[in-house]
Parts: sequence; C-alpha cells; structure tokens
Amino acid sequence: MVISLETPGTDRLDEAVEALREWQSEGVAWQVHPGDLGWYWRNGAAVVAEAVRIWRRHGRILAVGFLDGADLLRLTTAPDVRRDEELARRLAEDVAAPERGVLPAGKVSVEAPMDALLQDVLPGHGWHVDEEEPWTPLSLDLTEPVKTADLRIETVGADLAAAWADVIGAAFGGSTFTAEKWRTMAASAPYADARCLLGYDDRGDAVAAVAVWSAGPGKPGLLEPMGVRADQRGHGYGRAITVAAAAALRELGSSSAAVNTPSSNVAAVTTYKSGGFQPWPEIRDLTRDAS
Repeated sequence: MVISLETPGTDRLDEAVEALREWQSEGVAWQVHPGDLGWYWRNGAAVVAEAVRIWRRHGRILAVGFLDGADLLRLTTAPDVRRDEELARRLAEDVAAPERGVLPAGKVSVEAPMDALLQDVLPGHGWHVDEEEPWTPLSLDLTEPVKTADLRIETVGADLAAAWADVIGAAFGGSTFTAEKWRTMAASAPYADARCLLGYDDRGDAVAAVAVWSAGPGKPGLLEPMGVRADQRGHGYGRAITVAAAAALRELGSSSAAVNTPSSNVAAVTTYKSGGFQPWPEIRDLTRDAS
C-alpha cells in the first residue's frame, strides 16, 4: 500500500480543511485545527496551498501538515492511523529529507500529536524533544453555559474589519494584519464556522479582539488569535474577551474551547486560567539541529 505526498493546489484545500474538521474530537492529544489554516488564510489561498502537505493512501487523506513558517511543520493524522507504522515511517522519511519538499535543511521542528507513533520514530535519527520552548494547551468545557463577559462585545463584519485589524496590530508587535487581510480570511472555507469579536471599554474604544473557529457541532473549537492593545493591559480585558470567545463557540455548537500558548507567556496562561480554561500537560516539538 503506497502512501503518497502532495502539495495541493488552491482547488484542493477544502479537502484538507474537511479532514481536519472530521478528525477533531474530545479527549485526544492537541492537534492541528481547521482554524489554524483559517488564521493562516489571511495571507491568501495560494500561500496556504504552498504551505500545506497531504499524505494519502488509496486516495484517503491520512495526515495533514502545514509549514507555519519556513522551519516548523505542524502535523496531525486521522485518529485511527496515529500508531500506523507505515505512515509513521513515511512521515519520518519525508520530514528528514529536504529534497522531498517538506522541511529544508538545517535546524527544523515538527509539531505532532503526543500520541502519534512519529513521536517514537523520529528521536534517535538526529531528532530530539525540544526542551527549551514548551507550549501549554488549555481548554474549557462548553457543555454548560459560560458566564457573561463584563465587556461590550461586537461581532465583526466588513464594517468593523479595520477596527479589528487595528487592535490585533496594537496587541502583537510587528503585526502586518490589515482590513484587507481580514476580508481575505473571512472569505476562506474555515471561516464558514468562525467568528471575530471586538471588546469595547466604557469609553467606547476597541481594546480587545479574538477570532474563534468551530470545527462543527460537538467538536472542540479554537481561539486564534486573542489579543489586548498593549496600552490597555491590566484591566481584565483579556479575561473578558476570552469568556466572550467561549460563549461564541458554544453558540456555534462547539463542545469545548481550546487554545495553545507558549508556556513562557505566563501572562497569557494566567489570562486563560482566569477565564475558566484548564491547562493540559505541556507539549514540545521534535527538533533537528542544524548540525
């Protein structure tokens, strides 16, 4: 049974999105979410297509990865092939060989579900667990209603795209997000199950922003990104917009709200915890050093 590797064109991206939607479920290790592709879509469908890799067997998609930057492959698989030896070997070979067009030579990293066989196969072949940059996944059960956010919340449409882009730009140094990128993102397939929110302070100024991505009813939803204007932090706006995000995902039918943040970002971890999110065990990438 031959496993093939492909870089899809823009006309086949919806297949990857649908596979990621289908694979989401409660109680499994952290994995790539359709919302991850949705947020990346702000750069355009052609850029997403160039970054996505699909592995198939007999036409069926077994694994989807995307290059989140030049040196990081974020990867997940269908749940029933997490421990498939043939797939694990093929993935390991493809990520290790620059000529196969997945990862370049030099220092690179792979993010994969912690229960995937790939986690056992790559170490010992020049790869090791990255102990320097752990990430903390957090989630909130949405089976019960969440509390009301103590912040005025507006759902973003084209009329508020510029305001949302402004808050995101003020929250993340070096951000190049624009209203035009919001429109590009909002026209994507993943955004059919998504929503952007803006939070306003008592003076009517937009101070916090978040995007939430559903994978469909009864499946975990994702927050990506969430930010508060740098000059407005310390007032509880992050907690309030996080609560509003969870409520929006519940309205969209999500079973839980999930987020993943660097463990070193203590302020972000604390903010999510204050909104009721519970941390999962830290996750670490697999890294191959430049040597």
